[in-house]
Amino acid sequence: MTLSKKLGAEFIGTFWLVLGGCGSAVFAAAFPDVGIGFLGVALAFGLTVLTMAFAIGHISGCHLNPAVSFGLWSGGRMPTAELVPYIIAQVAGGIAGAAVLYLIATGKAGFDVTAGFASNGYGAHSPGGYSLTSALVTEIVMTFMFLIIILGSTDKRAPEGLAPIAIGLGLTLIHLISIPITNTSVNPARSTGVALFQGGWAISQLWLFWVAPIIGAILAGVVYRWFESE
Repeated sequence: MTLSKKLGAEFIGTFWLVLGGCGSAVFAAAFPDVGIGFLGVALAFGLTVLTMAFAIGHISGCHLNPAVSFGLWSGGRMPTAELVPYIIAQVAGGIAGAAVLYLIATGKAGFDVTAGFASNGYGAHSPGGYSLTSALVTEIVMTFMFLIIILGSTDKRAPEGLAPIAIGLGLTLIHLISIPITNTSVNPARSTGVALFQGGWAISQLWLFWVAPIIGAILAGVVYRWFESE
């Protein structure tokens, strides 16, 4: 598979993740009387990854996330030459997804993008008021576990064909745990896309949602390499 096709798949997949996951939070989480709530948003994020894993996993590996690419790289599953191009494609896809989300959302009178726009945050911008330290620990640990799930379920020794289900459900569980803390990132591309449109506090706090997921992912790659060693 050529690199350009892999990057195209990563762009489309990350576009879908942001549009589907963040879209559920913006449009449906608190919709009058029939809102889907945290449970629905968590499931929506899991479904975006599950569906794309089946759709493009055979093309690009379906990373959809710079942290996942870093984790697979540190775990020896990704060539160094593809790391930066993958991240660029993912961030571009995330921004495109957020742009379409913004275009739709602004069609409703009174919509206020500065209210949050499904952005990630800590302190006053944490859904539950959790501190920077809580957010940092949460994003590191949740991304670590996400990569352990990814690396383990895609191991050649694991049952074949079930990885998308494990990964999608894993991401759902991660959201169920951490939406109240950070609104759940574990994905710098997802965080960047909506933060650029929120335009205020989300941009100033965006650093954490790059640093913490990448740290967690790289640690997971190192640990899983140890599992694989003789």
